[in-house]
Amino acid sequence: MNIKYVLSICIAFSLQQLKAQEIITPEKAVRLTLENNYGIKIINKNVAIAKNNASILNSGYLPTLTGNAGTTFNIDDTEAEFADGRVTTLNGAESSRYNTGINLNYTLFDGFGRAYNYKRLKEQYNLSELEARATIEHTIIELFTTYYNVAQLSENLKALNETIAISRDRLTRSEYQFEYGQNTKLAVLNAQVDINNDSINIINTKQQLNNTKRDLNVILGNLMGDSFVVDTTLTINKLLDKATLFEKSKSRNIALLQTDKSILINQLSLKNNKSGYLPTIGLTGSYGWSKNNNNAASFVATVTNTGLSGGINLSWNLFDGGSTITQVKNAQLNIESQKLQKEQLLIDIARNFNNQWDNYENKLNIYGIQQKNIETAESNFTRTQEKFKIGQVNSIEFRQAQLNLLNAEISLTQAKYDAKLSELQLLQLSGELLNNSF
Repeated sequence: MNIKYVLSICIAFSLQQLKAQEIITPEKAVRLTLENNYGIKIINKNVAIAKNNASILNSGYLPTLTGNAGTTFNIDDTEAEFADGRVTTLNGAESSRYNTGINLNYTLFDGFGRAYNYKRLKEQYNLSELEARATIEHTIIELFTTYYNVAQLSENLKALNETIAISRDRLTRSEYQFEYGQNTKLAVLNAQVDINNDSINIINTKQQLNNTKRDLNVILGNLMGDSFVVDTTLTINKLLDKATLFEKSKSRNIALLQTDKSILINQLSLKNNKSGYLPTIGLTGSYGWSKNNNNAASFVATVTNTGLSGGINLSWNLFDGGSTITQVKNAQLNIESQKLQKEQLLIDIARNFNNQWDNYENKLNIYGIQQKNIETAESNFTRTQEKFKIGQVNSIEFRQAQLNLLNAEISLTQAKYDAKLSELQLLQLSGELLNNSF
């Protein structure tokens, strides 16, 4: 059977399968992840909570207004002696009291603690957005690590299918040659063994591919099932500028931005703690109504009051046992500690960036070498195949050339996706991952 005919059948069958499967492009994978990934959904809820906490409704700037109402009913046995000497005895005398009112409390001044606390809540909201960005960046890297693994296994499976097609053609030729006495049974058995090995490799690769597609589906929000394929075409950016990216890593790196925000929050906490040294001035007000229905022993049968009251109060904690002093000192130490952490982080960022840049360049070099290697392997296989057909090389030499081509194809595929993933990791370190077009 002609090898080109076999390959054309395999390609046609593969195209037919692809029509029934949805193709997930990198752009679509990112969109689905941002919309449906559970980790991103959860962190977005945390951002919403932080936004609510930073609202004016949680600031302490607004007054509190409370309403109250009550009633009391009494049945008393009463003996009343009047000034003129009369004595009145009442058994089961009834009386009742009713009241309702509205109370207002408002803090006019609390040593600026309320202002610093409000600013701190706003910065915590900003920090939550940075934490969300960090989660998204981590998830995007996880997405493409898995996505490219699926793509790599898909290309490996394609290469293995081409390899087994060639092996089957070799078996057919060996059987014909054996029938016509041009070869021994050993050549047929060797060809069959190689087909069996190729089949095992295909089975293992299919299993790995299915497992990895399930992993990818989880990252995408468990929407796709197993009936999808990924786009195996990609473009590697070979023109990244080291100096530009390094400067961005010192200003846009997400871990560094989070540290700066944490320092600012602690500085506001320090000012908030210092507000404990100052007095608190509050405003109070109330409006109420009350009615007393007295028993017959009282001089007044019914008393009704309606009134408005207001006042200003001052509270100054002159000494709280040292609690405020301790809080201020600890806040200062926290700020100093975080500044030291920032210095350490800058050193780590510089080291990690240089390591990642070297890794990026090495991956590009390896990819370039593998591109040249595949040309050599293809040329070697083509020549070996031609010589095998006319009996100038044996089956062992042919099989070795075949395996060399397969290994070169697999190595090229791995080098391609390794280089692309290294590029994305470099962009993440520089704070440019989410500005990249996938």
